Amino acid sequence: MSASAPALLVLTLPDGATREVAPGTLARDVVATIGPRLLLAAIAVSVDGEVQDLMTPIRRGGAFQVITEKDPRALAVLRHSGAHILATAVRRLRPEAAIGFGPAIEEGFYYDFQVDKPFTPEDLEQIEAEMKKVVAEKYPFVRAEVSQDEAKRVFADDPLKLERLADFEGSDEIISTYTDGPFTDLCRGPHVPDTSYLKHFKLLSAAGAYWRGDENRQMLQRIYATAFFKKEELEARLHQMEEAKKRDHRVLGKQLDLFQFFPHAPGAAFWTPKGTALWNTLEGFVRERQRDAFLEIKTPLMYTRKLWEQSGHWGKYKENMFLVWDKEAAESGADTEEALGMSLKPMNCPSHHLYFHAHKHSYRELPTRYVTFDPLHRNELSGALSGLTRVRQFSQDDCHVYLREDQIADEVKFLMDFILAYYDTFGLTAKLKFATRPEQRIGSDALWDRAEAALRAALESTGRPYEMKEGDGAFYGPKIDFDVMDSIGRAWQLGTIQLDYNAPERFDLTYTGEDNAAHRPVVIHRAVSGSFERFIAILIEHFAGAFPVWLSPEQVRVLPISDEVLGYAQQVTATLRAAGIRASCDDRSDTLNYRIRDGELMKVPYMAVLGKREAEAGQVAIRVRGAGKKQEVVSVEAFTARLLDEIRTRALVPSSAGAEA
Repeated sequence: MSASAPALLVLTLPDGATREVAPGTLARDVVATIGPRLLLAAIAVSVDGEVQDLMTPIRRGGAFQVITEKDPRALAVLRHSGAHILATAVRRLRPEAAIGFGPAIEEGFYYDFQVDKPFTPEDLEQIEAEMKKVVAEKYPFVRAEVSQDEAKRVFADDPLKLERLADFEGSDEIISTYTDGPFTDLCRGPHVPDTSYLKHFKLLSAAGAYWRGDENRQMLQRIYATAFFKKEELEARLHQMEEAKKRDHRVLGKQLDLFQFFPHAPGAAFWTPKGTALWNTLEGFVRERQRDAFLEIKTPLMYTRKLWEQSGHWGKYKENMFLVWDKEAAESGADTEEALGMSLKPMNCPSHHLYFHAHKHSYRELPTRYVTFDPLHRNELSGALSGLTRVRQFSQDDCHVYLREDQIADEVKFLMDFILAYYDTFGLTAKLKFATRPEQRIGSDALWDRAEAALRAALESTGRPYEMKEGDGAFYGPKIDFDVMDSIGRAWQLGTIQLDYNAPERFDLTYTGEDNAAHRPVVIHRAVSGSFERFIAILIEHFAGAFPVWLSPEQVRVLPISDEVLGYAQQVTATLRAAGIRASCDDRSDTLNYRIRDGELMKVPYMAVLGKREAEAGQVAIRVRGAGKKQEVVSVEAFTARLLDEIRTRALVPSSAGAEA
């Protein structure tokens, strides 16, 4: 009796039409049945939500979409192919190079290579020229599915690929290779049909990277690049990158004397007097906005292992925590694991839960919002530290809301409006993203179902558009993330609203309901700035160091033309300071032009130039940042009132500014 033929797979097109195909049919053959013109435009396809290229056999049915270059998903396919073209060029120029990983990333792609000598800028120029040759040769990306033994023969001379192949041992995962011209790589795909699709690309830089991200393994050389379908998009991106270099917070932070780092405290910033003024202003603004509806508390910085086990962090987050040696436990004979039984806190959640649990609560007092500004510590790898954006010590405007389940929708809207209004103060806009349960999580599926349904309903009730981030939720609950766009179009993930049904169970949190019975509250984790360090870095780059008056560490610099008016200059400075304005008097013996130039380099919003005429009239000649040499003569009283109004209203630019800062 002959074996029956495998059942046909049903593919549903966007218009509702269907195609029945045999398992193993190539995606391109299905696209061809829809239309030859569509096949020419096709970059890849989506089958049941998974992107695959035209060369990959179809193994399951479901929704079937053709991805053209207009589809946002196409760019990742192009960039992944760009990584292979990069490796092809490197292998041509350095045949001995061992090949690591080459994925597409948000800003482009990279590939890791094990080579004898690091890549120089001149090397990158040669590699880019070689890539253009590979593109011109229009090599098709040829997919092959091979056995473990076949793959080992193909990559016999490449130890990195052989190590990667070992990951497939005992798995039923399909092993596939892709070949473009002379180069074959171990890869799942997807890829564009051939190398000619990579028309607009640029190699950006080279840097060291540990093999598989393990600092105990060998150092590889990573080449970063980017690519787009359109020339103008590439040019816009390169322009953005050049602008970002000018705005680099690490450079501007030093120039503006805001913060420093020392090797004695890796990953922890020293804030200068000016930087501290900026920090305090920002923190004061947050405090002011939270004064009426939030309760600020301070909590300890160090806790026992028991608390982190109760919260779930010990099992999920221990490697990122700074563990503390318990001398008493060690002297009592505890092993190393037990002696390292305390930790600096990496987040505030458990401390807030402890505090809530220690008090009785009525349904009438909910929602209760606790906010904390305590410093936190996370054990980031030294190689990952970067200015203020990746540090080991940081502070968050961290809040936890304890509420009834029927209050979720109103609370989410309240918090969302709060967060968006906060960003608006700085001229920042945000996109909302809804993140669902990750693979690694705590809590039952039933609790996750409730949490995701409740948070999604609350989000949709606001009427605001949002994107999905499947599998990107916190380990304890789903979340709404706020991706903030800065002045040069970069996205930064900042604020978050996270719904947590697990913590109330783990910490036995209760409130007394209207029925006098005990009920479980729900917890919302909320952050606005994220960390103050990272938010300040973003603000430095967003404003290019030219902060609004209210935020500027130095709001006015008083410049006496000569010693003859020094007394008047000191008097004006004292008047401004008495009004709460951050003013300084630059009475150095340098020329006026030099001091003005210095004030411009320090991006001071206002400079008040004082000569004999101004002293006699009780006036100041003010120069506004960005307005060139133009000066405006006003009374000290009028100038003070103007500044106070700008500070009160938190104006984004100094008034009468005639040009960009």
